[in-house]
Amino acid sequence: MELIKTTNSFQLKNGQDILLESGPDKAMIYIGHGQESVDMYRGNFKIEDYVSERIPLYPVEIREQDGVTSVNFSNKIRGDITIREGACEIRFQSLDESINRFWLRVQADPEEHVYGCGEQMSYFDLRGRHFPLWTSEPGVGRDKSTYITWRSDVENKAGGDYYNTNYPEPTYVSSKCYYLHVDSTAYADFDFRNAEYHELQIWEVPAGLRIECADSFPELLKKETAFFGRQPELPDWVYNGLIFGVQGGNERSFGLADKVQQGGVKLAGIWCQDWCGKRVTSFGKRLQWDWHFHEGMYPGLPDKTQELHKAGVKFLGYVNPYLVNDGKLFREGEEKGYFVKRHDGSTYLVDFGEFYCGAVDLTNPAAFAWFKDIIKTYSIDICIDGWMADFGEYLPTDDAVLYNGVSAMKEHNHWPVLWAKCNYEAVKESGKLGQIVYFMRAGGAGSQKYCTLLWAGDQSVDFSRHDGLCTVISAALSSGMMGMGLNHSDIGGYTSLFGNDRTKEVFFRWAEMAAFTPVMRTHEGNRPDECYQFYNDEDGIKRMARLVNIYRELSPYVKGLVKENHETGVPVQRPLFFHYDGDARCFTEQFEYLLGRDMLVAPVWQEAQKEREVYLPEDTWVHLWTGRTYGGGSNVVAAPLGYPAVFYRKESSFAELFAGLGKKYGRDMHDLY
Repeated sequence: MELIKTTNSFQLKNGQDILLESGPDKAMIYIGHGQESVDMYRGNFKIEDYVSERIPLYPVEIREQDGVTSVNFSNKIRGDITIREGACEIRFQSLDESINRFWLRVQADPEEHVYGCGEQMSYFDLRGRHFPLWTSEPGVGRDKSTYITWRSDVENKAGGDYYNTNYPEPTYVSSKCYYLHVDSTAYADFDFRNAEYHELQIWEVPAGLRIECADSFPELLKKETAFFGRQPELPDWVYNGLIFGVQGGNERSFGLADKVQQGGVKLAGIWCQDWCGKRVTSFGKRLQWDWHFHEGMYPGLPDKTQELHKAGVKFLGYVNPYLVNDGKLFREGEEKGYFVKRHDGSTYLVDFGEFYCGAVDLTNPAAFAWFKDIIKTYSIDICIDGWMADFGEYLPTDDAVLYNGVSAMKEHNHWPVLWAKCNYEAVKESGKLGQIVYFMRAGGAGSQKYCTLLWAGDQSVDFSRHDGLCTVISAALSSGMMGMGLNHSDIGGYTSLFGNDRTKEVFFRWAEMAAFTPVMRTHEGNRPDECYQFYNDEDGIKRMARLVNIYRELSPYVKGLVKENHETGVPVQRPLFFHYDGDARCFTEQFEYLLGRDMLVAPVWQEAQKEREVYLPEDTWVHLWTGRTYGGGSNVVAAPLGYPAVFYRKESSFAELFAGLGKKYGRDMHDLY
């Protein structure tokens, strides 16, 4: 990477590629003024902007001193550019305090592909679209042409769109093997629609940006995660089997756990999200947001966790950074003044859907420490082994006052990072890092080092293109390119509304995919009684037992991938181009993934499919279930329920493990073809 400059122009180049360019007749930066309108309803945001001015800036003076190149852009912005160890950093300083809109143009090629921007559900390759970056509920349906999205919009303003995400990040990775990160937590919109440039809009003058290049994608991720931080390794107990999501109290939860175990389903843990009690709303079964175990539903839970441990099974709960205003912990926090305030000094109560909660002010060091102690005292100290660390997206922006004095518009995207850090410190300070796993749906730049496991959020319980099974593939691939290489999802999805109920088919297509991910975990969903549950079905229990056994026996391979993610930042689930960057077709595939270097997984993500067309990069591949060998190119393979299209590299050092797995759990070719 080099900076080529004159007295009033410069280019940042990586080899022959121009990344940034500005001169007397070429603007790289535009600045202006805008007035936003932000409306939040239960975590769904309607955001509009009126831009009253936008002007281009040009270099009027370029100076170099002590290895720093300072560029004066039209006496409005100063940029200090440094290049060290293959990374370029530009630190910006606004020379006009009235500026509240900033646009940066990055040079692009028509054939270029772009990935990342946090966790994206609908599209892995971002080229040709723009992506507003704002943490929020992702929406139900997320496709304005569908009935479910329309109904969700009409009733709850909750339909969403292709770009809505719990985990936005102002970072992208280019197919030209560089990443670019903008140092800002303000609202942003990254636009990749122009053939000649990418235009990045930020609602403030950002502190800076960073560009780093590499010769390969594994090397690029190593550099990127050295900057952001890397996820801890998963506990060994995770690989013992299924994390069984169930609820309803001691008798029902542990009774069903016993039932599926007797049916042959190996359990790593029992996850009871309602360990804290339940609330029933029009949306479905919700929780009592008061983060201690419910004596009525789970009497003697601390003793029960010890009993489970003796049987080799872990127990997991639930927590989020909000407290319901009729709970005992809310009263304690209210007395201490630990919640986000309104301008009149009152506690800001957030509507979560027929109940109201205070948002713990994580910018207040005392409140942060208090909530960290809640996690320690009520979860870790009673030997809970993990939890869903939910939400993080709901920081309101209107009339919200934070302890640190920062505008809620700028703190909103940072909130999930603070929430991740709170969980991380609670676990680490308790000496339990590497023993406890918590999984989060919200994230932001910097979450990587604090998040033990990402989860893809609340998908619909169906095969829909923008909110169903296939979206968790894109979620894993996009977040993996951000250095969040440990991801998983609710097997079967979560959201059931307007008659959209989970079927056995979608559940087991999801489960067979989950067997080839880092973690298998079920969820009963928001309407458990209306959706398919495998534990009510003798055949379902047998099918689940088989898939969990496949996951368990694959663990020597997956453990190595998880370790690699921790040590190098290389994700567990990888896009095809990660190892086949000479194949143009690999840069556009989002419905297949590499599980590490040596396995290729092509989940069946559409309804009523019994075969799958698979694209294989140039290599020698072995079909897991039949042992049949394939070369590169497109192939159609049989994929009946329970047998997703999975291949392994013939030259893999794990080939013996894979072949044994295929022989044990596959069928012969006559059954499949």
